[in-house]
Amino acid sequence: VLYMHDGQNLFDARTSFIGMEWQVDETAEELIAAEEIVPLIVVGVYNTSRRFLEYTHVAQDGSPGGEADEYGRFLVEELKPMIDATYRTQPGRESTGLAGSSLGGLVTMYLGLEYDEVFSRLGVVSPSVWFANRDILDVVDEAERPQSQVWVDMGTAEGNNPTQTLMDSRALRDALIEKGFVLDEDLLYREFEGAAHNEVAWAARMDQILKFLFPKD
Repeated sequence: VLYMHDGQNLFDARTSFIGMEWQVDETAEELIAAEEIVPLIVVGVYNTSRRFLEYTHVAQDGSPGGEADEYGRFLVEELKPMIDATYRTQPGRESTGLAGSSLGGLVTMYLGLEYDEVFSRLGVVSPSVWFANRDILDVVDEAERPQSQVWVDMGTAEGNNPTQTLMDSRALRDALIEKGFVLDEDLLYREFEGAAHNEVAWAARMDQILKFLFPKD
């Protein structure tokens, strides 16, 4: 099972907040049919008006934020048990992933560290490493080394300062390597030339993300 944030943007352009979708369902179905990934369920968790609060692990310079722990508790203690009780899942950590983009990428990295016993496959897409003076780098540095597969990426045309955005994503990559991850083994880092910060760009690389996180043996 792959749990993904910003669920209304994943499957249907009509529900997406800017009319573009990740095309996760089409991509997953094609890869499953081609036997390039294992069969999986993708659970799209809708965001709410509290998105900024729930997708951030600390407050930033006195502004609201820092409710990621409560959001993570909801995912692990309420949503996942319901999914496992309702569908034919493999509930173990080795079969459970978490993914998202932007602040969703940030909270994926954070919750992947906090709930290493639950999630072992992390899709950290265009993460907002900049948030709270790059506090996520300190979180990685202080955490126990998770036994996970981690995908981290960034487009070269993201944000108001793409150069800084790339520096931030590379800093996260380097922090994970310092923690003990091995590049191109349990950590895959990619930069996508010309890719912007939107659902079209993320849809274009969803196949690569799924093939890394849920490969067919």
